[in-house]
Amino acid sequence: MTVVLCTWGDALEGGTEEALTLAGQHSTAIGADLHWLVIGGAAAPARELAGKYGVSTLDTIADAAGGPDALVSALTQYCQQQSPALVLFNQSVEARLIAPRLAGRIQAPVVMNAFALTAAGDALEVSATAYGGDTHAVYRLSGDTVVVSLVTTAVVAQPAANPGTPAERAISVDLSGVTERFVVTSAPSAEGPRLEDADIIVSGGRGLGSADNYRLVRELATALGGMAGASRAIVDDGWVDSSHQVGLTGKITRPALYVAAGISGASQHMAGCSAAKTIVAINKDRDASIYRYARYGIVGDCVEILSELSKAAKA
Repeated sequence: MTVVLCTWGDALEGGTEEALTLAGQHSTAIGADLHWLVIGGAAAPARELAGKYGVSTLDTIADAAGGPDALVSALTQYCQQQSPALVLFNQSVEARLIAPRLAGRIQAPVVMNAFALTAAGDALEVSATAYGGDTHAVYRLSGDTVVVSLVTTAVVAQPAANPGTPAERAISVDLSGVTERFVVTSAPSAEGPRLEDADIIVSGGRGLGSADNYRLVRELATALGGMAGASRAIVDDGWVDSSHQVGLTGKITRPALYVAAGISGASQHMAGCSAAKTIVAINKDRDASIYRYARYGIVGDCVEILSELSKAAKA
């Protein structure tokens, strides 16, 4: 029996160690070997982490450069060759696209937004957020292979109790017949810390009034030592790029403090921040939905209030 975590790209993304922690804990609990499949140029840094987190075998695919179609084909061929019992992903925007497509190709059940794995006899119980983050659900899955995408923001990385040196295997796949159906001509560039990992987030919405006022969100976020977020509405309007988007189709965050300025509180947005320990809402509409979720609310013009809060934070 094999559990495999799948990673791709030229660098290891944030949350990798947390995903390895969950994968290692589950593989130990069920007595399975833990494999780590790395596609692309991140094999070198992966070697440093693999043994630390109890990986028994580091599998690499070096020639799978390309877009989603190439990745899905490479992963499908890997699963057909290796027949893993459980395929895990560290959930990212790209993983949300890849994991369901892989499951469809290999005819396996799939669960997204998972945060816990439990063996239940011959089945697997997967705990995941559901209904836009408003509740938790437990799915019982069975089959030769199961695909699960992990949300790691609530996981603390814990190296394996007995680290070792993993074996390494180069996996061959044939991608000669793969043609990408969509070509990305431009994409947001996100460097540095991930919004999903931020302990403090200040987000802005259309209540800011104009794109120029988004600077107030950035100023308060910087003053508090946090990161700036945004609603989908202002991302769609081009005020800020999608790397800042919080919500069901953006980043799923779990900060200690979430400040929502000029955001109405639609369910799609709250799916990305409702797990925050403390939500502070700033909105001139005292009946805005955001106040149902907020611990503290300030009714007023968010442009004026953000400016005053930044002054207070810098004092």
